[in-house]
Amino acid sequence: MGLARSLLIKAISLFAVLMIVMGIIVVILGFSGYSDRLLNAIVTQQTNAFALSLPEGTLPEARAQMIADYETTLTEAYGLNVPWWGRLPSMVWRVLSLDLGEARTAQSYAGSKNINAIILERLPNTILLITSAIVISVIIGLFVGIKAATVPGSILDRVTSYFSAVSYAMPTWWIGIIFILVLAVMLRWFPTGLMYSAPPPEDPLMRFLDVLWHAALPIGALTLGLSGIYIYQTRTVVLNTAQEDFVSVARAKGLPENIVRRRYVLRVAAPPLLTNVILGLAGSISGAILTETVFRWPGMGLLYYNAIFTADEGIIVGLTFMFTLVYVVARFVLEVLYVALDPRVRY
Repeated sequence: MGLARSLLIKAISLFAVLMIVMGIIVVILGFSGYSDRLLNAIVTQQTNAFALSLPEGTLPEARAQMIADYETTLTEAYGLNVPWWGRLPSMVWRVLSLDLGEARTAQSYAGSKNINAIILERLPNTILLITSAIVISVIIGLFVGIKAATVPGSILDRVTSYFSAVSYAMPTWWIGIIFILVLAVMLRWFPTGLMYSAPPPEDPLMRFLDVLWHAALPIGALTLGLSGIYIYQTRTVVLNTAQEDFVSVARAKGLPENIVRRRYVLRVAAPPLLTNVILGLAGSISGAILTETVFRWPGMGLLYYNAIFTADEGIIVGLTFMFTLVYVVARFVLEVLYVALDPRVRY
């Protein structure tokens, strides 16, 4: 009962963080006048749709009056007859429900300009690319980092330390450019960008292989740039944990080394490692903006980049909300996993 109550309090506090962030966004939108432009655009869209739905035989005077009355009703319904600060609660709800109207320049593959449809369409592309790269980097980091931590000072330890430093110093977008120049332009082994060939294969299996072919370079660039970070983090955390007194006591008791490593080192080192992994995965949902732009990968990162340069406020607000929501969910998942993994955590 105590654990459930503590987790509930944590969930409420994280939801409060989400609401505070949304409140700040809405205040900025209102103060900048964007909320007025957004709602006026929605009213205009719905009014035009209503005008097109009127019978063709309607008299011009009656038609104009009906359109004006409908527009007035919508204006009052959306609160445009009151100052922007009077619409804060309704505007927060619009952001939470991604009811942000239509994008200024972006559109979905089906031709829709609905912001909700555009963001949800780009989300799987980002998960496929960025999350795959992070999962591969984490697996490499855990395997190599733990191995290097068990033999400190060895050749493997020194090589991984140098690799981690070089990997951390190289931006992933720069690695992507080098990959394009060497592997795509010079050797012509891979495409220079995009997600599909033109035209894309119609067979499902060939279409899947075509996506993997296009994703090879960006995933490789991200993996090369991120794996060194996870290797170094894993090595440092495991090495520091292995020097704790309780580990020395376990060895002094004569416990087998594999049990000491599994129960006394890795289990205690798991929470900080898990924090990096979960928050890394949460951050991957936002997409690697510059990397996706270099490879012209149609994910949320490229969408964010284009929205900034075209001043498409609705897309920016919707993506910001999605990133915040994913972070809040990831934080709550971490709180639950801490209890299961770390024996020192007691609520």
